[in-house]
Amino acid sequence: MPSLSKRTENFTDSVIRRMTRISNQYGAVNLSQGFPDFEPPRELLNRLAEVAKEDFHQYSITWGAQNFREALAEKQSRFMGRKINPNEEIVVTCGSTEAMMAAMMTVTNQGDKVIVFSPFYENYGADTILSGAEPIYVPLYPPEFNFNVDELENAFKQHPKALILCNPSNPCGKVFTYDELKIIADLAEKYDTFVITDEVYEHIVYEPYQHTYFASLPKMWERTISCSSLSKTYSITGWRLGYIIAPKNIIEVAKKVHDFLTVGAAAPLQEAAVTGLQFGDEYYRSLQAKYTKKKDLFLKGLDDIGISHTIPQGAYYVLLDISEFGYESDLEFCEVLARDVGVGAVPGSSFFRENVNHLIRLHFAKKDETLYEALGRLEHIRNRIHKR
Repeated sequence: MPSLSKRTENFTDSVIRRMTRISNQYGAVNLSQGFPDFEPPRELLNRLAEVAKEDFHQYSITWGAQNFREALAEKQSRFMGRKINPNEEIVVTCGSTEAMMAAMMTVTNQGDKVIVFSPFYENYGADTILSGAEPIYVPLYPPEFNFNVDELENAFKQHPKALILCNPSNPCGKVFTYDELKIIADLAEKYDTFVITDEVYEHIVYEPYQHTYFASLPKMWERTISCSSLSKTYSITGWRLGYIIAPKNIIEVAKKVHDFLTVGAAAPLQEAAVTGLQFGDEYYRSLQAKYTKKKDLFLKGLDDIGISHTIPQGAYYVLLDISEFGYESDLEFCEVLARDVGVGAVPGSSFFRENVNHLIRLHFAKKDETLYEALGRLEHIRNRIHKR
């Protein structure tokens, strides 16, 4: 038989999704894969029920239904501080996962290099390799997860085609400051590099931090491919509605890539989601308040137990330091945690290019009672997981 593709020979399955399966196997509270256990806004669900009886069951326009793009353009124009053209500057995708892949394939050629900050969401390295490019990893240093400017410029000196910027960041919860973004922007201009942003947590940011859209920086609109989705903002991760916003010349190429990847996002779900895109600013203030409360609840619980952890500036993840348990494999620790403690987590090594095995990721996008249940189980962690 002929050999299979070499581009995937170093891949595993998604460790995040694997930990959900392990959590289910042991009946653990699943704080691994980042999806909520509470309902989306009632207005979206009501509209979805109506749509089921209406005529939205065939293909929409490949790059997104007209009314969806118009509602999205109006919302993002408000937040990004720039008038977005719904017909020329948007492609609607099957989640931000496809948006990132389509963006990568739009700008890279075989052998190009792409800068990826470490820690990173696990798809970024895979997206780069599947696109035929080569990742250049630049470390972010805890506890603030700042980058070293010299190290970053050394990466730019390799003349990468693009840099991937996750802001707010998964898994470390970093929100890049304006000054940090300006450094990246200046280097991107100096070395003529695209910036592909992943901004799915754009509305989940904790005071006093503020999210700045990279495309809004001076001279950056022309070289920025902004990717995001509705998944986290409206608690509809299963709807798989994402998008790319970029200048017309980039979007024209992204449309072609998207067309041959997936044809189009689900038409009924686009129609229902228009309702959410038309929410006023109060919705986003209440979303921030909701997640601030959950963050405070969960971090206080971890402090009471005495587990060392990061403090997220945005998104809804926290990294726990498991050094005291002496495990060489954080994956093995997470399997034991799910089995013996009853809490699902993701091994930190799946997010780091560096040799990091002492961190695990939990998320707090759950009902308060779910978080209390998880904390109650974690209280017994030192009795149920013995030190190595």
